[in-house]
Amino acid sequence: MQRVAITGATGYLASLVQLYNRGLFEFLPVSRADVDYSRPEEVEHFFTTIGADLVFHTAANATTAACENDPVGTDLVNRDSAIAIARACKVTGKRMVFISTEQVFNGLAVPGPFDESVEPCSVTRYGQQKAAVDAWMHESLEDYVTVRLSWMFGMALPGVKPSPGIVGNVLHALRTNTPAKFTCNERRCMTYAQRLASQFAKVCSLPSGLYHFASSNDLTTFESARLVARRFGASEDDVERLILPDTERYTDRFRDFRLDARKAQSAGIDLGSFVDDVELCLRDFGW
Repeated sequence: MQRVAITGATGYLASLVQLYNRGLFEFLPVSRADVDYSRPEEVEHFFTTIGADLVFHTAANATTAACENDPVGTDLVNRDSAIAIARACKVTGKRMVFISTEQVFNGLAVPGPFDESVEPCSVTRYGQQKAAVDAWMHESLEDYVTVRLSWMFGMALPGVKPSPGIVGNVLHALRTNTPAKFTCNERRCMTYAQRLASQFAKVCSLPSGLYHFASSNDLTTFESARLVARRFGASEDDVERLILPDTERYTDRFRDFRLDARKAQSAGIDLGSFVDDVELCLRDFGW
């Protein structure tokens, strides 16, 4: 059985991957208690000696404000330590599967969707950090998979707490009867996280290279939120009252960093549309 070192092991995506693939892989969970990502030299040594067949690297500080306020510290975690893990994989001859992000495109002024040939352009430190790792791996590794994710969503499972996502944000507004605003000035892909978890083995076996992993979506974030509310069975009065348009955020520059995932699909990865994913999520959880 293949031994997979999985970083960020208690995070949402890593937890789902372990849950969905129990019995298919021997997972070696790696958390901050095991290694200090602010010390890249120690990180490289740790992963050189861990004895895994593959490293699945999800760990990162993805809080945009933290990356902007502490660029030096988050560079060490998000950029330098990720490259240190890649170097360890190169030395040991093991494959690295790296989770990157749509945010590498958040500085582009032209509309998406963007395929893998488009050069990254990010206005945030987090996006720049991930883009730097993407570039290093492309230039330095012969055997790797970089997966750029869209905004992922899902719901809680026993022992698995979801990250903030469109479905959870809408459900919170409906359950608590609390109005919530969603931006009208943004288009981005939104993908059911179980799509990655259930296809983890396929992702690990992809030909070496960079892949976009995203279900298609042409709706604004506000339109997407209203669609989710209606799928939950909210009345039109509740939709109008609770799911509100934010017309101010990003009004200076409309954000469109949707991903074109045709390369992954042509390699056998099953991806659909945002509407498909919402229906799949709600069906999985009995709604």
